Amino acid sequence: MLIGYVSDEDYSAIADAAVEFDRGGETVYVTRSTARGAIFAELPTGDYRVTIQNPGFGSKRSWLTIHESRPQSPHQFRLLSDRLIGYVWPKWRRSGERGEFRVHSVEPYHLSLWRYGLEKELVRQIGWFDAHGPRTMMQITPDGDYSQTGVHWNRLGWGSPHHTQLVDAPERSGLYYFHARGESGAFFSFPWVVAPARPANGVGVLASTNTWNAYNAFGGRSNYVNARELPPEPTVNARQDLQRYHGGAYDEWLYGDFEYQPLSFERPERGNHVPEHVRATNPIAGRDACHLAPAEWRLLAWMEREGFAYDLYSEWQLHDGTLDLSSYRVVVLSTHPEYWSREMYERVKDWVNRDGGKLVYLGGNGINCEVELLDGHRLRCLTRVPSAGESMGGAELESRFHRTVENEANLLGVVCTDAGIMTAAPYRVERPDHWVFEGTGLRDGDTFGHASLHERVPGGASGHETDKRSRFSPPGTVLLAKGLNPDEGGAEMVTYETESGGAVFSVGSITWPSSVLIDEHVSRITRNVLTRFLRQD
Repeated sequence: MLIGYVSDEDYSAIADAAVEFDRGGETVYVTRSTARGAIFAELPTGDYRVTIQNPGFGSKRSWLTIHESRPQSPHQFRLLSDRLIGYVWPKWRRSGERGEFRVHSVEPYHLSLWRYGLEKELVRQIGWFDAHGPRTMMQITPDGDYSQTGVHWNRLGWGSPHHTQLVDAPERSGLYYFHARGESGAFFSFPWVVAPARPANGVGVLASTNTWNAYNAFGGRSNYVNARELPPEPTVNARQDLQRYHGGAYDEWLYGDFEYQPLSFERPERGNHVPEHVRATNPIAGRDACHLAPAEWRLLAWMEREGFAYDLYSEWQLHDGTLDLSSYRVVVLSTHPEYWSREMYERVKDWVNRDGGKLVYLGGNGINCEVELLDGHRLRCLTRVPSAGESMGGAELESRFHRTVENEANLLGVVCTDAGIMTAAPYRVERPDHWVFEGTGLRDGDTFGHASLHERVPGGASGHETDKRSRFSPPGTVLLAKGLNPDEGGAEMVTYETESGGAVFSVGSITWPSSVLIDEHVSRITRNVLTRFLRQD
């Protein structure tokens, strides 16, 4: 009979794994997993210890009960591959609060903490980590769908009070990275958002931590892979097995009678890894790094180069009120702030419209999908979009944020559309007399934003995914520049002001932060905006 399946952290089937069932220390049955990871065994009812081994993966013991009276659902046995990887928990803290680093390694490793600004600055050497037994720094993942529950590392084998895994968040706010290096030379880095103990600067910057999680497929699920839930069987061939490759890429997002299972933040984020010797001015390699934390680092580096002091926060800290918007003159959104809760949106909108806040949106595809933040560690995407012929009350159909009478363009001035996706180009000046172009020397019709560090979609500061005005853009929204992407897909740089004295400036492009360090016009425009918005009226 089918007992279950064995798979790795990507929910990919593991073939030919050795499997042993025992009761009270006596072996009852021995088998191996099939090509699709299936485990078949003829077992009487009762409780079993299941031992699984396969080269290249951490060996593991699980416990299983075979029931007589009710159907047996296949058990999902999960193994973890032999690699260096880790995360810190929680992934955001205020200065002085503690975080726990959780690292998986099959060899002794060294850990250090660095601040990522204009340069990588060593904060402290944390030390070497090993224990007396073989492969004792190896972590264990739970069986089943731990994309929902988190991986719960450090739960076993960390009993000594002399070998803690805790680190105090540094006094200075910013983006920090842990550097883990194994004896073999293996290297992995993972981020930590450190907010100030109390507001210290006029600019608050929001790290797109919800987006980091929505794109994180560790465990076999993200909002782009098995978005609703894990399928009954692990993947053998992604192109054949995953729903995103059948019919339409986003069939899982269509309306239906289902609820998306949540995604836990408590998992390693492979897309946020930064190679050891990469500097802020180096090109951004890789599919995910170009729109996640490594790209956001480039904007923070630019701010430090230009002398703009800032406080950094996670999106969760905006949601729960840790980020006190009233303490900041300017709030900056960076790169790809796609996933927001309704509470986040309403707080920022009220701050701009009622309190006169200044919002600087230096990214693309922003606030395009509503999420619920749950239980202190989980996010549920409300991703469903209408199928053909369905309506969303007159809203822009490309928006997955709209639920009532408006979409994100009502705050940002722009909304993401499919036109221009996965292309990049410079911008063309539309309003050369506007103050954002002061000191640039740009004239009507001139182009700027040619240089970019973005390797996934090279070509300019308008790119990857781009936003444009819609009928929900506030009255008085001014078009300043337009990207030259094909099919009228260029990002629209806009600004508008509110009666309260608030203002919004939007570039509508994911690739903008990848240009700000190396394109003089992109740099000057960004500096003009921050300087003016910080000026007291």
